[in-house]
Amino acid sequence: MNKKLSSWMQTFFFLGLAIFLVWWSIGKISASEWQQMKIALLRTNYWLLIPVAMALLISHYSRAMRWKILMEPMGYSPGNTNTYLAVLIGYFANLLVPRLGEVLKCTLLARYEKIPADKLIGTIVAERAFDLICLVLVFAITIFSQIDIIGAFTLELFKKMINGSGDGPDYRRLALLGVGLLLLVLAIRWLFKKFAGHGFMLKLRKVISGIWQGLTSVRYVKKKGWFFFHSIMIWFLYLASIRLGFYAMQDTQHFGWLPSFSVLSLGSIGMIVTQGGIGAYPILVQETLALYGLDANVGRAFGWLLWLAQSVLIVVAGGIAFLAMPLLNQSKKTANQPQQS
Repeated sequence: MNKKLSSWMQTFFFLGLAIFLVWWSIGKISASEWQQMKIALLRTNYWLLIPVAMALLISHYSRAMRWKILMEPMGYSPGNTNTYLAVLIGYFANLLVPRLGEVLKCTLLARYEKIPADKLIGTIVAERAFDLICLVLVFAITIFSQIDIIGAFTLELFKKMINGSGDGPDYRRLALLGVGLLLLVLAIRWLFKKFAGHGFMLKLRKVISGIWQGLTSVRYVKKKGWFFFHSIMIWFLYLASIRLGFYAMQDTQHFGWLPSFSVLSLGSIGMIVTQGGIGAYPILVQETLALYGLDANVGRAFGWLLWLAQSVLIVVAGGIAFLAMPLLNQSKKTANQPQQS
């Protein structure tokens, strides 16, 4: 299967999943529930979404600066403006095709800053690896700070997975799971040895090696303090955008930082499982806020409000960046050309 066909199949899969989740969530809404959602949205102060947009734009700038720090050990220092515009364009492209943004922002920065694109791809692996660590930490903070709400909910799901349909632990299931994992590890080791010289295995080894290098690349960063500062800023501003978003809707104004952590944690899953979080993000936000006693229709309305605010921002900012980047670099190129006498 060629890469182009595989890319299109991936796109249609995630788009189809998103459409199904939208249909599934909207199809269950009755006329009276639509009315409750409408009332909640009519009572929303949309001007208060401006601070939400500002927090997200600053978080994207911090992401651009962190990306730039990862390039510096390789001897490259692109301009702040080009790096920021490339990040915004990347977010915009990801709304259209999954993972297109990572490739596109590397390609654009390589073109305008004369940096080899393959080296930039390596820095993206490092970013994603570190973001995964940050997301795990956010989950840990969420669960342990609210063990009676989110923690209890998570543990209950875990118990159901282990216990099966009975009251006590299903030891046979646990034993089968353990044997299955052991067989999987042994099978992978055998395949690597048996087909060590095969093209696919060589590529797979290269991917695994790249991920490991990404995980350990932070030790080569010269500005470690700034790297960790921007990493914290990115996730703090994500959290702050949700906290500020609560103020916009009257029924959610009383929610503080802890529910914001929960929405950030579970909402991030929605952003991962579907393209741009469409369908999945509002559902997970609704289910999360229901744990805090919020009416399901108000929670659903808030989920769609927050998702739309984020998506519209990406479309507008990414679209402007897509138009501005070539114009700014063309102007810079013209200004740097020697004038003929």
